[in-house]
Amino acid sequence: MDSVTATDPLSSALKIAGSGLDVQSTRLRIVSENIANAQSTGDTPGANPYRRKTVTFGSEVDRASGANIVKVKKLGYDKSNFTESYDPSNPAADTKGYVKMPNVNVLIEMADMREANRTYEANLQSVKQTRDLITTTLDLLKSSQ
Repeated sequence: MDSVTATDPLSSALKIAGSGLDVQSTRLRIVSENIANAQSTGDTPGANPYRRKTVTFGSEVDRASGANIVKVKKLGYDKSNFTESYDPSNPAADTKGYVKMPNVNVLIEMADMREANRTYEANLQSVKQTRDLITTTLDLLKSSQ
């Protein structure tokens, strides 16, 4: 087998889990921004409020290891409509007293956060187990000499 095309499965496992940690970290940051801005209206009458951000993932082959890793493909915006709330005292209220509210549903964001957190923890556990396998392998090699 050619040494250039051969890949170390443990190194590949670390690359794959590491890429999972990176994208879930980004996802958690975006979800946190959405939750923090769930009530952020515009500054002027009729102005648009905060628009929910989205994360799109994609996969690519890591050239060094040959592993198929996940990357953040695109950060975008949710194009769904804003809701309106009657609040004539708000500086962003239009002439009828309605304020455009962000298109952020906190329950959906919390579910996304929970899923991203669990996926992050699963990838972290994979890194830990792979590291333990590498350490055990090295210890076995040292003891056999």
